[in-house]
Amino acid sequence: MLTFNEKLAIIESFPELERKNVSLGRVNFQFPNSISDKKNIVYHLHPNGNGFVYAGKSGTYETDEKGLVNIRDFSADQLRQLIKSAIQELSPIEKTASEEAIIGDSTEERWFDAENNQLILINENDSWNIYFGLNLDASFDTYGEAEEFLKEEGFNRK
Repeated sequence: MLTFNEKLAIIESFPELERKNVSLGRVNFQFPNSISDKKNIVYHLHPNGNGFVYAGKSGTYETDEKGLVNIRDFSADQLRQLIKSAIQELSPIEKTASEEAIIGDSTEERWFDAENNQLILINENDSWNIYFGLNLDASFDTYGEAEEFLKEEGFNRK
């Protein structure tokens, strides 16, 4: 188990996060550029080594109702990866010109596989279309069908 100071050093290595001291020696780290109301990435890191990190929709860890996972027994690599994933999930996504041409004013969902390949799911004219880059990969009548296809192909929503 990492000590409080070891966890603190890992967390402070992420310049995107701002430290906020709270009661009883606990520390929060916030991500001010979050696209969500969710700003706390690290919540109540305690001097005894206990604390929580936002895991969001990663599906990798069992979370509480706020999307937080207990990091008491995490390794350094696990902690770094979880924080990196949380920052990525809550960061604004800059669209390329080709993505902007496809997406326009529509709301998109981005789905990623284990190799970080990305598919974009968009509702267009009563169809749910999946794009890989500029190419239409698949089209479905319902969101549920598109979601099932993406999950079967090993993709998770971010």
